[in-house]
Amino acid sequence: MRLDKWLWAARFFKTRSLANAAVDGGKVKLDGQQVKPARDIKVGDELEIITGEQRWTVVVRGLNEQRRPAPEARLLYEETAASLASRTEQAELRKLAPPPGADLRGRPTKRAGRMIRRFSDG
Repeated sequence: MRLDKWLWAARFFKTRSLANAAVDGGKVKLDGQQVKPARDIKVGDELEIITGEQRWTVVVRGLNEQRRPAPEARLLYEETAASLASRTEQAELRKLAPPPGADLRGRPTKRAGRMIRRFSDG
């Protein structure tokens, strides 16, 4: 089965073209090697997948030609213990330290606008 098709069927990417672009961009590695989207995969292969801020390390446990519901798609792979621990740790860090400006909503008020102009003008 093609790598990009498996990534789509396992629901790591929403479309096959996104999966294809990720593999071409080096975001997916098969057994530590960068590969092409048409590369055939088999049960037992280890994949390292980077989607946004998340990094997955999974072992292929099944092949399916069609995209199925998420509970069935999770049966196609098994995440390694180290990958799971790393992802939960990253989620905790994101929860404890939100990105700067996450609490800002909408346009600045008149007062805030004046302060911004005063700061940026020197």
